[in-house]
Amino acid sequence: MPLYEYRCNACSRKFTFLVGMIADNTDPQCPRCGSKDLKKLISRVARVRSEDDILDDLADPSKIGDLDDPASLRRWARRMGKELSGEMGEDISEELEEMIEAEASGEMGEGSAQGDDPIY
Repeated sequence: MPLYEYRCNACSRKFTFLVGMIADNTDPQCPRCGSKDLKKLISRVARVRSEDDILDDLADPSKIGDLDDPASLRRWARRMGKELSGEMGEDISEELEEMIEAEASGEMGEGSAQGDDPIY
C-alpha cells in the first residue's frame, strides 16, 4: 500500500499517511492540529534488494575495477563493508575502514592485520 508524505499548511507538521489499508479510509488530515489544508510532498524512493542481489553485485568483477589498483580495491572494500554492515553489525564498517586506512598508509605488514603470525 502506498505511503504519502504531507506537510500541514496550518502548523507545518510533516507526516506520513497510509492509503488503501482500511476500507473507510478518509482524506488525510494533520495528526497535530486536524487541518485538511495539506501539501503533498515528493518522497524519496527506496529500492529493496535481496541479499542474493547484493552479493551478486559485489562479486561482479566488472564492478570491482582494476584488481591491481589499490585505490579500486579500497573503494570496493568500502562498498562491501557498507552493504554488509547490516548483516555483520555496524562496527564491521569501522573495522574494515581502519584496516583499509592502515593498509593504505603501510602500517600493516604482510601476514595478518595485527602483525601476528601469518595463517596458512
